[in-house]
Amino acid sequence: MDFLEIAKSRYSVRDYKKKKVEPEKLEKILSAAHVAPTAANLQPVRLIVVQKDEGLNKIGKAANIYGAPLAIIVCSEHTKAWTRPFDNKKTVDIDASILTDHMMMEATGLGLGSVWICYFKPDVIRQEFRLPATLEPINILAIGYANGNPADPERHAAQRIPFPEFVFYETISCRM
Repeated sequence: MDFLEIAKSRYSVRDYKKKKVEPEKLEKILSAAHVAPTAANLQPVRLIVVQKDEGLNKIGKAANIYGAPLAIIVCSEHTKAWTRPFDNKKTVDIDASILTDHMMMEATGLGLGSVWICYFKPDVIRQEFRLPATLEPINILAIGYANGNPADPERHAAQRIPFPEFVFYETISCRM
């Protein structure tokens, strides 16, 4: 599959088979995150891979991971993040999002499903995984084999706003 086919095929999976993700597939997913760009190449993102029942149960205290056999807690290291000098905008959320997206797309290309979880209790994740104060949990990526039928890859034509409302050339027009 080319990238656009992978992007169209990816959907939020909220029901997983019990089947574990093979180590070689996990390695490819983590490699996709490793090559993801970050602002000024400072690489302020840290990943916590959780596959054992004990760890998955800890995550379950903070979030619903829909029975996924694998979860990756994506954290940002604030002390290492690039800061835009004009307004002091830290890029930690952006960097974490880029890595997460790379992992989701790689998982899709490998025949796995995923869901990006931002609805979770960060204080519980901090406590359960003993995160240092400088490490912020940004999201959780649940990964596994989807249980059920995949979403239609052509659904975006009906579910997305039309291009003229989405893409502007040179300036934003008054159509908004």
